[in-house]
Amino acid sequence: MNAAAVHQTICTGCGTVNRVPEDKPAHTAKCGRCAASLGLDVPAELDDAMLARLLEKTSGLVLLDVWAPWCGPCRAMAPQFATAAKALAGEARLAKLNADHSQMMHQLGVAGIPALILFRDGRIIDRKAGLMSADALAQWVREHARSTTSPKFGPNI
Repeated sequence: MNAAAVHQTICTGCGTVNRVPEDKPAHTAKCGRCAASLGLDVPAELDDAMLARLLEKTSGLVLLDVWAPWCGPCRAMAPQFATAAKALAGEARLAKLNADHSQMMHQLGVAGIPALILFRDGRIIDRKAGLMSADALAQWVREHARSTTSPKFGPNI
């Protein structure tokens, strides 16, 4: 019998690295240290430090939404991003970074918001700007999930 593939991610509550079998339902995954839900089916709200740790320790795809509370398109995208997180649970980790409280957004090269940055194993592989539907987000991420090409954009963040 083949063992299930395992992805690594962090608990955004306590910062502990967790290994999650691919065949485990994403909504049931819990942190091995603090027992909090890993929330793989909802976007994780992150600060700069937690984003850096997430990118360093998470294997596979991470989709980051850089947003701000005063941004109309960002607010309109929030429910689409949440719906995409449910659709992509177990395929990609979705995260949000508030541009008003981030120094890292400059390091990421964000010039306007909403900005969507897709990472594989901590490396930027693609980016988009502006409002997208949940279906378009899921399709974009899944296209990259199937691709084995190297990153389009430079080194790890």
